[in-house]
Amino acid sequence: MNCLCPNHNSQVFIIRIYTQKSSEGKRKYHPVRGTVFHELLNFNRLHDYMTDLARQLKTFRLLNVGHDEIYTTDPAVVEYMLKTNFPNYGKGWYFYNMMTDLLGDGIFTVDGEKWRHQRKQSSYEFSTKILRDFSSFVFKDNVTKIILGVELDSMCGTNEEGNRFSDCFDEASAIILYRYVSVFWKIKKFLNIGSEAKLKKCVKVVDEYVYKMTKKGDVLSRFLELKETDPKYLKDIILSFIIAGKDTTASTLSWFIYMLCKFPHVQEKIAQEVREATKIKGDSTSEEIANGLTEEAIDKLQYLHASLTETLRIYPAVPMDGKLCFSDDTLPDGYSVKKGDLLVYHPYAMGRMKFLWGDDAEEFRPERWLDENGMFKPESPFKFTAFQAGPRICLGKEFAYRQMKIFSAVLLGSFKFKLSDETKQVNYRSMITLHVDGGLHIRAIRR
Repeated sequence: MNCLCPNHNSQVFIIRIYTQKSSEGKRKYHPVRGTVFHELLNFNRLHDYMTDLARQLKTFRLLNVGHDEIYTTDPAVVEYMLKTNFPNYGKGWYFYNMMTDLLGDGIFTVDGEKWRHQRKQSSYEFSTKILRDFSSFVFKDNVTKIILGVELDSMCGTNEEGNRFSDCFDEASAIILYRYVSVFWKIKKFLNIGSEAKLKKCVKVVDEYVYKMTKKGDVLSRFLELKETDPKYLKDIILSFIIAGKDTTASTLSWFIYMLCKFPHVQEKIAQEVREATKIKGDSTSEEIANGLTEEAIDKLQYLHASLTETLRIYPAVPMDGKLCFSDDTLPDGYSVKKGDLLVYHPYAMGRMKFLWGDDAEEFRPERWLDENGMFKPESPFKFTAFQAGPRICLGKEFAYRQMKIFSAVLLGSFKFKLSDETKQVNYRSMITLHVDGGLHIRAIRR
């Protein structure tokens, strides 16, 4: 057995594994490559630590208290858990208990009827032409503005209330992820100390802000046609939309601009594509560029679409996502998973796997997404997992692409971007979503 657990816990784990083998006969389980304590020690670089392990094995186990965690970068396993045997893998009690303090009964934490209800209503609204046209009209605003009719304005810092909400949500998100590697979080919550005390204060700020939104007669209420009398449930749904907009689209655009600063030839190629698609002159204003972004023009932005997708491949907005196994099962690779164990796929690691993307897997190369005619060619959602796949695939995928393309086209048609400090290392902060730690500091130069 290749067990990396601390010595004082070794005997416990060895006895457990021995018992499994003797009682379950021919069942075989993925090799062990560490424990929850190793995740804790590597928390600040968690996704890179997991990527290092994934380079050794496509699928492996980490030992936790009371259950195992199976991490995979194998598309066949991902397809099995997200589609083929979808009913056997869900959020379940484990993920619900971890996330409910912040996310409540929103679509990201629930299974069953609540999930189906929110999914059905949201699916209809995201597919409507009204949303598409409205999103184009208000391209300068973020998704929160479009869905809720409220401007957070947190990037500029002009809205103190929105800024406080944004900071508290980010802090809460980081603490929620920390729960997955901390075996003592329930004790800290009970005693209201440390990170759990901080989480409680942050959640209070987040809830107060979102409750105010429910009273504004916003677009979301009309979208979902909710007849809920429970304000908390409505608050949870609205917060899910905020996460879908603020924490995914915004973080992806940050990483996108970072990539363009690192690869200025890509930046210039996109700018040229925007000029050709919109038929604008070199001295055009932002408003003129925006007006030139017709449906036909947006469809021509193939290289921009590829560049955004390449950004998501390397810096996925949700770097890892897991499901709880509801009953004993055998995966396509022949290994077994037990009821109560976690099965986690890792988009961050998958984007760096050479067996999936070739020897240049860690290079930023938008051309990998284009065919010989320069047209975008998609990959299997079980290989490119930035938007999930199967029944839980991201409803806002096309909406997000549209927003990012419009926003990026206007910016790159108007400005050149450079990092404020070329020597400063840019890292992520370990949270539920993949944020640039400390924000991205850039210089914008008028074209």
